[in-house]
Amino acid sequence: MTSTPLTIRMDEAVKNRLDALARRTGVSRSNLAAEAIAEYLAVNEWQISGVEAALKGLDQGERFDHDSVRKWVESWGSENELEAPWRPGS
Repeated sequence: MTSTPLTIRMDEAVKNRLDALARRTGVSRSNLAAEAIAEYLAVNEWQISGVEAALKGLDQGERFDHDSVRKWVESWGSENELEAPWRPGS
């Protein structure tokens, strides 16, 4: 993998935490920061994709009755847990 330098400014307390973690793990600050940024991007890209998909579904008329969703959520962890009012993955 090719890498390229990036300079960032951060709070001194955060930098000190990064330095401490680098020492404790034996991983460079640069590698820790790159890993943290990659994870942040993955989570936020996943979240934005989900929001966009939900908005697209709404635009296409996909809606779920509030009462059926509420009942489903209230059933979580019970002996009679209900199925989701939509098909997962659809």
